[in-house]
Amino acid sequence: MTPFKKFQRFLILILISTSFFYGGYYYGKMGYEFEIKKSPPKITVINKAPQDQTVDFALFWEIWELLKTNHLNRPVDGQEMLYGAISGMVNSLGDPYTAYLPPVLNEVVTNSLNNSYQGIGAELGLRDGQLMVVSPLDGSPALAAGIRAGDKILGIEGESTVGITISEAVAKIRGPAGTVSALTTARDGVVEPMKVEITRGLITIDSVIWEDKGDGIAYIRISRFGADTNSQWDKVVKEIGVKMSELDVVIVDVRGNPGGYLQGAVHVAGEFFFNKPVLFQQEATGEEQDYVTKRVGFFDRLPKVYVLIDEGSASSSEILAAALKDQVGATLIGKKSFGKGTIQEARDFKDGSGVHITTAKWLTPMKVWVHGEGLVPDVEVERTADDFNEHRDPQLDKAIELAKEI
Repeated sequence: MTPFKKFQRFLILILISTSFFYGGYYYGKMGYEFEIKKSPPKITVINKAPQDQTVDFALFWEIWELLKTNHLNRPVDGQEMLYGAISGMVNSLGDPYTAYLPPVLNEVVTNSLNNSYQGIGAELGLRDGQLMVVSPLDGSPALAAGIRAGDKILGIEGESTVGITISEAVAKIRGPAGTVSALTTARDGVVEPMKVEITRGLITIDSVIWEDKGDGIAYIRISRFGADTNSQWDKVVKEIGVKMSELDVVIVDVRGNPGGYLQGAVHVAGEFFFNKPVLFQQEATGEEQDYVTKRVGFFDRLPKVYVLIDEGSASSSEILAAALKDQVGATLIGKKSFGKGTIQEARDFKDGSGVHITTAKWLTPMKVWVHGEGLVPDVEVERTADDFNEHRDPQLDKAIELAKEI
């Protein structure tokens, strides 16, 4: 074999080997990709959900027995220990609006929404852990004694309120009519704490009242959203329709209104607009439910609506104010509202106790969550302590002034 033929044969072998190599690589790669697409590798995600928890109640019962057998003031009251244990469990969530109410306190809270109870007549709240007055109610002993929305309550009956819950505070302040509640309060702009003694009374208040302000202006005051608010609202609207021959403007006053039943705000809003959302309820899962007005109301064609708000306007009051602003262009007048944007579910038990559990948040029709922020008025107007004492109302005066400009 000549050298040339040897070289030729060697070159052919090299080309054949190379072809097999690249051909095998190509088809192997294609087969691998096909197999990957057909049977992709399994991906395992760990810690994708909270794990179940095991809670050992042995410690609870051990301490229960120790208290029962060793406490100085035995025999202890087992029922009160149970209520205290449940309250502690609920309070551990750190939510001031989720609360367990023992029978006596639950009755008081229920009565306050049903138009009557005995006490000083003030709605309480917590802001940054500080007990404060959300609002004194119209005609209440608290209002007469000079208590104002935003006042901090530093002490009750000489005891500090540091670490106190709303339900504990209510239990200490409420009491039979004719007895005295002693509070230590603080107010922004006032250097020294104030000691206030308030004689408790029977608090019975109509939740809706109205007045003809002349020039086609109807003023409607809603003091709370209780069990009777819808029926009282309907009655007031009928009276306005009969007694006012001219109606151009409605002023809705929810100053000092601490809220109440959410459906009350939806009912009132339905007087002003139809088939539009009053609010959106957002669950922990992110699911949303809208509350849409379903009735044609008497005020659905008004040219202008004004809403009076202040630091004591909370919860359902803010729902109504925001809905009227977003849906009918209402003008908000006064001071920034309280800022309570959560919804509670109430449940009663056979022993008379109850629990209020925060189950959702509410958003305005524009999908804004006001919690901790409040509603900012379009026209800010201060109402000072001197204004209260002298029975002046510059906020209402401003609303009437603007209404007459139309």
